[in-house]
This record gives sequence, C-alpha cells and structure tokens, in this order.
Amino acid sequence: MNFPSKWRETVDPYQLKYKNFLLIEVLGYPHAGNDVFFARGIYRKEEKLVFIKVGRQKNADIKNEVEILNQLSLNYVPKIIDYDEQMMFRVSIALEGERLSTIVGENNHLESLDYLDTYGKALAEIHCIKGKFHSVKDRRFFHVPPREYFEENHIDLFIYDYLENNKPKEKSLCFCHGDFHYANILWKDKQISGILDWELAGIGIREFDIAWAIIVRPSQKFLKEKVETKKFIQGYQSITKCNEDYIKYYEILIYVWFYQLGEEAYKAFVLKKIKQYLNQVCEE
Repeated sequence: MNFPSKWRETVDPYQLKYKNFLLIEVLGYPHAGNDVFFARGIYRKEEKLVFIKVGRQKNADIKNEVEILNQLSLNYVPKIIDYDEQMMFRVSIALEGERLSTIVGENNHLESLDYLDTYGKALAEIHCIKGKFHSVKDRRFFHVPPREYFEENHIDLFIYDYLENNKPKEKSLCFCHGDFHYANILWKDKQISGILDWELAGIGIREFDIAWAIIVRPSQKFLKEKVETKKFIQGYQSITKCNEDYIKYYEILIYVWFYQLGEEAYKAFVLKKIKQYLNQVCEE
C-alpha cells in the first residue's frame, strides 16, 4: 500500500498515549478528514502494519467506531488493537487491498462491472446485521438545504420544490455503515478485503445509505453509467429488498449538497444527473 507523504499539519503520532502498541515508523499519510497514519510498530511482540486514526473533524466519533467494531465479527472489518481512554484515537491492523479507483483506473471499458455486484451485496449484508446499536448521528446531508442555498449556488428552484414535496413517506431503518463508498472499500482478487471508517455507523435509513454508496464523487471514474448502478442494485437486491424510488430521491438530495464540492465539470455532471432522475420520475 502506497500513501502520500505528509500533506498537512497533524498531531504528532509519536506523542499519543498507546497502551498496547509501540510506534516505530510512519510510512504514509492517507488523505482523510481525520488525521490518519499508515505505520509500522510492535503489537504483542510482533511487528505489524497499522492505521492510526486521530479525531480531527468536528463530527469525528472514534468512540462509536470502536464500540461498533467490537460488536462485529466480519472478516473484512479492521481489528482494533489500541485506543486511549477518551477514545480520541485508535489503532487498527492494516488490511490488505486496493481501492476500486486504483483498480479500474479510467474505467474506459467499464471494468467496474466485474466488481459492482459484489459491492452491492456487501452493503446489503451490512444492512442485515442485527444488534444493539445507537441511531446514526444527524447530518446536514439528511435534510433539504434551505432555499437560499439553491439561489446562492444557482441551482434550479424546481429541484428544491421537488425535494421538499416528495420526501419519502416511510423510512426503512436498519444497521447502516454511514460512509460506505469506494474510498472506504479495499479489494483483493476481485473480492472485498476490507471495509473501513465505521465512525458514522448505526441505525439509519437503508435507501440513504445505498444512495451514499453509488453517488459519483469529484474525480471518480466509475458508477457514472446507468448499467453500473443497475449492477450494484442487482447485487444488493440478491440479498435483501430496497425501494429504488427512495434511492433516487436521496441521490438527488446528496448530489445537491455535493454540487458545491467540485469544479465546473463536476457541477455540470451533477446537474445533468439530477435532471435525468427527475425526467425518469416525470415519465413514471
């Protein structure tokens, strides 16, 4: 696994108060909202490759992630080996694998289709997990932005009216990952080898979690085509049910928020995607 060198100021990982782990060397600094370090060190007298995550974002919730992971027995979730009493940081064994963005590259020949069925199944399996979990934390993405947001970003107010007047009437609640998307999924030999970042996990809305997974982020090269999304949903529905109309609603909602995150080309893509969805709704 290759990660960039230090690209911003972070906490000093050598100053963290480890209980079970001895840090030897930081090997890379993965891009993330929180401070994350790819490192090697000693755990139970053996050298291990690990990820050290330190809460940086306002909504960081290392405590929730530790509690969630300690309840899960899936072979592709990180094993927590250390954390501080305040749960401001945690250390996990590094899982092998590459992100789909690296594997498919420019995705010129829709190489992604070899993975999306498995991708959808994995999220469905997560949604079938039973246990005692808290509700997910409220996030701005769950809500329709105020009218002023649309005006300031020059987004058609028809989209605002649609979102306000067509909110899903029911909420299919289940255990959700909360941040299931390609940057948090590792692959090896066309199988998922790791699912990362469980800070936002808890009981949430099934279709929102699905929409979050298939939204195209800035610079993303796959899941842009309808056939790709269809493959993902087919994989999901081979395990459990979902409401595709609700998924489309939440996709539009998330895309409206993501609109401000990209350059002009991404903004144009987002508006085109939203109009495609709305045209489908009108036809139906």
